[in-house]
Amino acid sequence: MSRHADTPRITAPDIRARKGGDPIVCLTAYTAPVAKILDPHCDLLLVGDSVGMVLHGLPNTVGVTLEMMIMHGQAVMRGADHALVVVDMPFGSFEASAEQAFANAARVLKETGAQAIKMEASGPNIGETIRFLVDRGIPVMGHVGLRPQAVNVDGRFRAKGRTREERARVLAEARAADEAGAFAIVVEGVDEALAPEITAAVKAPTIGIGASAKCDGQILVTDDLLGLFEWTPKFVRRYADLKGVIDKAAAAYAADVRARRFPAAAETYVLGGKPQRRRVAGDGKRG
Repeated sequence: MSRHADTPRITAPDIRARKGGDPIVCLTAYTAPVAKILDPHCDLLLVGDSVGMVLHGLPNTVGVTLEMMIMHGQAVMRGADHALVVVDMPFGSFEASAEQAFANAARVLKETGAQAIKMEASGPNIGETIRFLVDRGIPVMGHVGLRPQAVNVDGRFRAKGRTREERARVLAEARAADEAGAFAIVVEGVDEALAPEITAAVKAPTIGIGASAKCDGQILVTDDLLGLFEWTPKFVRRYADLKGVIDKAAAAYAADVRARRFPAAAETYVLGGKPQRRRVAGDGKRG
């Protein structure tokens, strides 16, 4: 029986209704086993395009494909039955037109069973694209501030809000996403004073990552908080050192194999009965 058999899955409207309430807990998930562990603790699980860097070793998220996002979305849906599952729209899957965005977003929801998508949409058409999807039944999570998919334009991952013009642009994009019907907005890598301003200016809850504790919720890349990498962004707090745990476990296993201590009696099969004689062609036939 499901762990949450008596608790319906959290929905996009449930998240939007949390504006100004208890902080919304969000983490990334890319696989079924990890999603199953995180699910009881989270309100929202994001199948982020960060999967390209975290699991596939890509230098940034630009190379992530729609097929990759669908595959990982399917895996997370197999492991989670409580949290709202949101799938990132990868670079190149929504920018050309609202129609392109709808076709690809609809495919994601159909093939994964996830409940919503997230877009790093920006510029003057951000509201038009989000509204086009929302009006056609697709819940959209917005994303403003530092946009990893724009790394080739920015030149590097760079926090936003350094100038008055930049702050005004980020705030305008957040308002446009909100007015278009986004149920929540990720605010990434912005000046700490700008995040509360955005939060106060929009009706949708804000989900901070490298923003401010005054956002309506927080999200981190799970593998970062678990300590699986040598380097992590400034905004990450490590809650474990799984890299060290894995390194020690692999070293102990290697030592046992080389010393022939593994496998031992506890890890091998001793079956009853006599060994069966192998039958060969023609065996038992008369000449």
